[in-house]
Amino acid sequence: MTLKIFMLGTCAAALLSGLAQAETLTIATVNNGDMIRMQKLTDDFTAKNPDIQLEWVTLEENILRQRVTTDIATKGGQYDVMTVGSYEVPIWAKQGWLLPLDNLGADYDAADLVPAVSSGLSQDGKLYAAPFYAESSMIMYRKDLFEKAGLTMPEAPNWDFIADAARKITDKSNEVYGICLRGKAGWGENMAFLTATANAFGARWFDEKWQPQFDQPEWKNALSFYVNLMKDAGPPGASSNGFNENLALFQTGKCGMWIDATVAASFVTNPKESTVPDKVGFALAPDAGLGKRGNWLWSWNLAIPAGTKKAEAAEKFVSWATSKAYLELVASKEGWANVPPGTRTSLYNNAEYQKAAPFAKMTLDSINAADPKNPSTKPVPYVGVQFVAIPEFQGLGTAVGQQFSAALAGQTTVDQALASAQQLSVREMTKAGYIK
Repeated sequence: MTLKIFMLGTCAAALLSGLAQAETLTIATVNNGDMIRMQKLTDDFTAKNPDIQLEWVTLEENILRQRVTTDIATKGGQYDVMTVGSYEVPIWAKQGWLLPLDNLGADYDAADLVPAVSSGLSQDGKLYAAPFYAESSMIMYRKDLFEKAGLTMPEAPNWDFIADAARKITDKSNEVYGICLRGKAGWGENMAFLTATANAFGARWFDEKWQPQFDQPEWKNALSFYVNLMKDAGPPGASSNGFNENLALFQTGKCGMWIDATVAASFVTNPKESTVPDKVGFALAPDAGLGKRGNWLWSWNLAIPAGTKKAEAAEKFVSWATSKAYLELVASKEGWANVPPGTRTSLYNNAEYQKAAPFAKMTLDSINAADPKNPSTKPVPYVGVQFVAIPEFQGLGTAVGQQFSAALAGQTTVDQALASAQQLSVREMTKAGYIK
């Protein structure tokens, strides 16, 4: 392995000789707030592990997925630790692309991991990725705007109420938009939100025989509802907005409601980052009266690719970043409200966390309520709430997401977008051998 050490002269050689044995871990991660925070706290890790140096590759979500997927599939070996989602872990573990996490340490307490999360990261009783944070989705809304409009948010609202409220609290002349929802194309961007929402409308990606279902009325109802709502009450340029763009809009007071990842709750209520920290309320993701809510289940996780030559050092880092001690470190620096949520049962039994995080119960309830094995009101042959856990979904989900983003931008109609999605899906599923 190569270390980049600048020689300071022969008199410094002795001082540097100890460092010459250091390993450099290259860590690929997403540019979300919790990961940025982790990077700022890694002095704690390197102080405890002076023989390990860290090099970061921080990428936007869609680009991260492309890079790590290409690298691991081709055994490129660029990264020693990867941030991967709950979609990839079981597929990649089955392919032998990830190392099992067998040596996380005596103090790690894997039994404390939230079962709904850790079960999706395990194969044959072994953990193949450690959850850094986990999330479902919920409504974040401006209590002051609701009060001004004479509205009361139910704890478990339906989509009709949300749409009506969004239109009532929209004030475009003052750049306040009733609702902010994902529009940026990507299987983990707009399709995460739209797939979960479509579940609530009774839609599904495939029937029991893997036949695509975009030509069915449930998808037309769901997509038409979304496009019309965003045209009436959404921000301009919504087809380019993903998680981070909508977070920025909400934090600057431009969104009346935002339905997205529960992990955002700590950011929108943080007075250091948000202009409306004391005005935010929370509610469950909406339903459409059919018995399913549009709340997803996701985790960002740290995994070790099978091609690394630094597995032991990599596992030390994974253990540090996903441990109970790391949560305490974040709490000591940033406050309990800002620790990575959703991964450990003990966090939700912590009185200090419950006091600091008004969104704690809603987050855990939403995570536990998600049902990846029965995501829609109709039977499906796949696992996954906001994704379909098959290798082909990454490319197919993004291709369909491009059609739906174009419909939101007004570049095509809802009917045309759905027809294209159906055609794309039939072609891909036939090519992959799911349908004849």
